[in-house]
Amino acid sequence: MKFISLLNKLKLLYNLFLFLALINIFFSTEKSHAKTFSISDIEISTPFEINFNKNEIIDNGFVEAFNELILSIVQSKDQIKLKNTSINQIKGMVETFSIVEEKFIDEIYYLTLNVSFNKKNIFDLLESKNVFPSLPFKKDILFIPIFVDQNKNQVSMFSESILFTSWNLNNKRYNLLNYILPTQDLDDFSLIKKNINNLEAYDFKEIINKYNINDHIIMIVFKNNNKIRIFNKIFFNQKKNLKNFNYSDVNFDNKEEIFTFIDKLKLVYEDFWKSQNEINTSVNLSLNISINNSNNIKINKFERILSEMDLIYNFYIYKFDNKNNFYKVIFNGTPDKFLELMIDRNYNFEIKNKIWVLNDKS
Repeated sequence: MKFISLLNKLKLLYNLFLFLALINIFFSTEKSHAKTFSISDIEISTPFEINFNKNEIIDNGFVEAFNELILSIVQSKDQIKLKNTSINQIKGMVETFSIVEEKFIDEIYYLTLNVSFNKKNIFDLLESKNVFPSLPFKKDILFIPIFVDQNKNQVSMFSESILFTSWNLNNKRYNLLNYILPTQDLDDFSLIKKNINNLEAYDFKEIINKYNINDHIIMIVFKNNNKIRIFNKIFFNQKKNLKNFNYSDVNFDNKEEIFTFIDKLKLVYEDFWKSQNEINTSVNLSLNISINNSNNIKINKFERILSEMDLIYNFYIYKFDNKNNFYKVIFNGTPDKFLELMIDRNYNFEIKNKIWVLNDKS
């Protein structure tokens, strides 16, 4: 009798373990598909007429959201490849959407949408077009625009430069770079003026060190009659890059031309920033990861972190036992890059028989 009673208890324990393990699998599966690109506050308006069709307006919102997403994660040279994406393709990539607000004013219908796209589906589409996306990281940068009139051998004060006063007036929603302009400091201007004949070699450290921002762009505009040469010192992620551009016939007294000129420059900087965060979706590193399943809080935290990592293409539990869950993780990068990202999140692994075992102390 005691043996039968013990056997029944063991069966109950086994069933309980199986139930908990299955819960982990179901939650893991949900989270593996929860990775999305979210675009908020898409605004659409249309006259309220007899043939008014709300579904068509929502479809237009999906297209607007998709276009904004592409502008934020794809470099300008590749954006044209996505121009003819059909509405059916776009709708097929929509994970969720919500209507934030809708209203009628003077027979005009206004709609505001939040739209989330499935990252895996977006990456699949881009890969089919031979386009490498970039991680949509927002970035604060110190931006120092300097205007030099070479005919007069004169540098303009910040407040006297139309580029300085207009730079942040026409920002786009999809821009990733947030430009922090320097304050009107006479000492800074004196330093720049002192180095007017040596600006390309000058390191600007005295000015940069006043701001608690590591990443910066020094843009020096040299104007010689109707010719414009722009020398850029770009410093992102501890790396310095120099870029030269030539323009002509820019009327600095015309606001529209100034905004067009600024948009072109911002596009260059945005593309450069995207190139620093490019994802090679053709690289699919398959990792087998083991994690002790005795702590559900720890498991949920680990899965949440995997879900939030843009370089994780997919993950799921492929087997389990009474001690561990075994995950298959598809990563768009190298093993060293995966380790680097996980160490940043306080996770450490030991590799045993091709299994990456999560350290219990992590």
